[in-house]
Order: sequence, then structure tokens, then C-alpha cells
Amino acid sequence: MKRLKNYLLDMKNTETTFSQIYEGLVYIPGTSPPQYARENTYWHGEISYNYERTHKLALDKPTITISIPIKDLRLNFNDCKYTAAGDYILRALKPYFDELNEEIANRKRTDKENGRYYIYEPTGEVIARNCVYFRKSESKIRENLTEMCVNIITQVQLPHKRIKKTIAMLTKSLPQAVDRFIADFDAVKLREAVSLNKKQEQIRAWLRESDYCAFIANGAILPRKGNSALPAENAIPFKSPEQDEIEIHGLRGMGIRKGVTVITGGGYSGKSTLLDAISAGIYNHVGGDGREFVITDDTAIKISAEDGRSVKNINLSPFIKWLPQGGDVSRFYTEHASGSTSQAANIMEAANFGAGLFLIDEDKSATNFMIRDDMMKELIKREPITPFTDRVRQLYSEANISTILVVGGSGEYLSVADSVIMMDEFHAFNLTEQAKQIYMRAKNISDLQFSDKQSGQNWFSERKLITQKFTSYPKESEDVYSGTERLEISDMGFIIIGDEKIDVRNLHNFISFAQITAVGYMLRYLEVSCKSSILDVHEMVDDLYRQIEEKGLDFVHSTFFACERWLDMPRKCELIAVINRMRFLDFEN
Repeated sequence: MKRLKNYLLDMKNTETTFSQIYEGLVYIPGTSPPQYARENTYWHGEISYNYERTHKLALDKPTITISIPIKDLRLNFNDCKYTAAGDYILRALKPYFDELNEEIANRKRTDKENGRYYIYEPTGEVIARNCVYFRKSESKIRENLTEMCVNIITQVQLPHKRIKKTIAMLTKSLPQAVDRFIADFDAVKLREAVSLNKKQEQIRAWLRESDYCAFIANGAILPRKGNSALPAENAIPFKSPEQDEIEIHGLRGMGIRKGVTVITGGGYSGKSTLLDAISAGIYNHVGGDGREFVITDDTAIKISAEDGRSVKNINLSPFIKWLPQGGDVSRFYTEHASGSTSQAANIMEAANFGAGLFLIDEDKSATNFMIRDDMMKELIKREPITPFTDRVRQLYSEANISTILVVGGSGEYLSVADSVIMMDEFHAFNLTEQAKQIYMRAKNISDLQFSDKQSGQNWFSERKLITQKFTSYPKESEDVYSGTERLEISDMGFIIIGDEKIDVRNLHNFISFAQITAVGYMLRYLEVSCKSSILDVHEMVDDLYRQIEEKGLDFVHSTFFACERWLDMPRKCELIAVINRMRFLDFEN
């Protein structure tokens, strides 16, 4: 830290670029004649602080990677194998950053005037992130470093025209806070977090081999507090209907079987809350979240209508019989899809992602896609759209894709459901038999047999990406691309890359802005690294994830772009879904 302090003391009070702390030259021990290396890592005892430029527009806001030997935290190599360990460390360090900010808080000044410490605040999910990882320490000037370290990526906004305060923030306050964190660290609680994660993975593995697609443990707290990810106070703990209660690895709760499940109930009864919790169950959650043991098939995808999205070369024949002017429904193409065609396209694309479960809320769906009752069928003789009621069972029998639907306004789905769960004031009841009886009385029939309206639908197809327009370089003219890449991630729900402005607001499985940012960087990496004129999207994405497994998520990040520094790992299907929404791309069969 003395070297960092000396660099700062040599700077003028008006310094804004802080180039010396990023590029400081230091003598390499034992070299003759003397040799020097650029060393941007500074040491406080065994703890290293590596300084990097965040991006070209934030030279006064360095990214600092803090590397702490795991032995200082009373951990061993086996503790480092689990994502939950890094997740726990990140959450445990945050309160110390909050204390630092309280000490320097001044509401009359902006962060640039006052200075501020930043550490990523994760959501309730336990997933891989770029801001915390385990790796052996490295240094150009310290020899024989073999310590396994936990590395936490942080940032500090340096106060303008206040070098003395900058020195105190970087060389005194921050190292002292990290020292307190190390002294207070509870390795037992970390192992408890890892143990919880292992239990969740056991249940997830059980689901993969079973006839069930989701599990909601008794006692789970499903409602959220306002718009936050925190559990609601005084919420009613979940209790399984007796008919659906199962036990998995010592835990009892509601098991949802594969097939077709309808969740119904009156307004504000908790039906959408239950579906949201099931959707959240694709990821493991931290202790105290309330949904720790809500575990769902991790290939599940929320499906909704998406007016205006582009659809390129998709087979919609299971849902669209014909098109005006004789268009080919097996190669459907539009720049602005309607609600019904967009929802059909979302289903067909998700089937090709490898989804095993669809989660659908009628409030976010196109009505004419979801249902057509008998009266409308009698009135409208020529209708190109096959409603989802006619295909939902085929999806399961032919493509092995289950569906969980929230339905409150149509009884048509009672005829195709394997199970009907009614929510009433956040209590769950299995009313499958009652629902079937009501439907049969209404239709004046004595028996209800599942039957496919048509059979042998083509649910899967192969498309190849034509990479001519797959680029992060925007066009300057019709035939000339700019020499400068463009990547922007908007918190309004858009990824802007090259000439593309990709709307991701209706991709409901994104859990954080950091996950959307990660997709933006991953997309940019795929674009600059592709070398073929035609690519298989799934093979391309699989290869990228293999590299991330080997090198870590941060390897796709680039300081060239003024995007957020934090990245949460997305699923492959989210990345592919974003590619499918790029308007300038073309695909071939």
C-alpha cells in the first residue's frame, strides 16, 4: 500500500485519470541490469488489491479486485468447489462496504464529489457471477505465490480534487474494512450455506429422474415484500394439498407432476404468486429467501405474448394452419408479430432450446391463441390459428414438454388438465375431480377422455444462423461498417449492439440487470469471434459456455464499453432467445 500511497502523493489535486495507479512501474527483484514491470497490484499484508480501468469514460472509478487467501477465512480447498461459497462471501462482505459509505456520506455532494465504494448486491438466487471467484494468486514481483484466494471485484468512485481523501479511502479505510471482514468471518455459516445448496441440488437431481417437474416445500414463503425480492412479512406459509403431498430427501411439500397443471382461483388469491415462485425455482436461493425449497425443472421457460417482436424462419405449423397469400407456415417470417403469432413462436423456439416445462399466465397471453370456445368455433368457420388448448396435451405426449398454466377466466383448460390446483387466500386446494365434474356437466357429457385433436406435429426443427449481419459494428453507410464497435445495455430493457436494438422486456426469466449485461457481452464475444458464414446457434453457444466453465464468466467482459461491470450467469436459453430477437439476422433451414 505504500507504493500506491506514493503514486497518489505525486499526483496533482486536480487529477482525474489516475494513470499511475493503473500502470506503475516496479523493479523486478533479482534482475541485473535492473528490469521493471508494470504492476497494478498493491499489497496489504497477504491481501492484494488489483487496480484496473473500469472503462475509458470512468478513469476516476477504478475496478479493484480484492484477493484474500482462503486460509485467512479459515477455509480449505474443498470449500472453494461450490458456487454457494463465493455467493456467501460476496454477501458477507457487503455490510462492510455499507459501513464505509456511511462514514463518508454527504447528501449535499454527488458521488463524484464525495467518493463512494461499490460492491455488487446480489438477488436472492445463488448463481455464478463474475464478481466473486476462486483462483491462485499471481504477481510479477512476488515469487512462489501458490495461495488459493477468493477474488472479489469491487469499484471505488474517487472524489474529485481531493487527493488526501482519495489516499485515505484507498490505502486506509478500504484495507481496514477488509481486515475487519476477515477477522469477523464465520466459516461455519459459509459451510451451512453450502450445505443448503447441496440439499437443493439433491432435490433438483431427484426431479430430473422422477415424474415431477416442480416441488414447493411446506412452510415456504411465496409472496414478496412489495416490489422487492424479500419475503413478505406475516405471509401465510405454503401448505400442500393432501393429495399432492410428497416427501423428497426428508422434506414434505407439494409435488407437481409432469403433464398439464392448471392453477386457478379468484382475484388476489395467490395463483400468480404461486406461478412466480415456481418460475423462481429454476435457481437455488439463499437461506432466508423463503423459497429455499421451491425447486423447479431448471429448463422451465415463462411463455407470453410479445407483440411486435421479429420472427425469422420458424415452423409454426402446429399453431398456424395457413397464411394469407399462401405463405409457408413452416418457415414463418415477420418483422412485427401479432400477440398470437409471437406466443406461438416463443413456444416453438423454447421447444428447440430443450425446455421441459412451460409456465404460462393467461393475463400475459394472447386470448385468441389460448382459447376458442364452442360458440366462436361455430361462428368463425375459417380460422387459421389452432388454440393452445388443442395442443397442450400433444406438447407433453409428443415432445415431453409439461405446462403449468394460471387460468382464471376460461374453463376450457379444465378438459385438458391432469391436475387443477385452486388458490384461495394463498391456500392451495386440489380440485381436479370437482373441476372435471363441472366441465362435464357444462358440456353435457358423461365421460372426459384426453384425446389429441391432431397427431404427429413437428415440434423440433434445425436452423442455421447466417452470420453476414451478425456483427457488433454498426453500418456507416449501406455497404460500409464502422471501425468502432457498439454495445450498450439499457436499464429500460434493451441491448443495443451494432445496428441492433434488441427488446428483452418480455423475456421474463431474466432475474437481474447484471444477467442482461452478461448476455450483451456474451453476444458481443460471439459476434467478434465467429469465423464461419453459417453457424449452428446451439453449437456456438455450447462452445462459449465450455470456455466460460474453463476461464470464468469475466473473460467475456471488455473495458472498451461503458457498460456495468457486474455479470450474472444466464442460462443458455436466455442467450439464444436474445439472438432470436435480432431483427437484422437471417436464418436458413
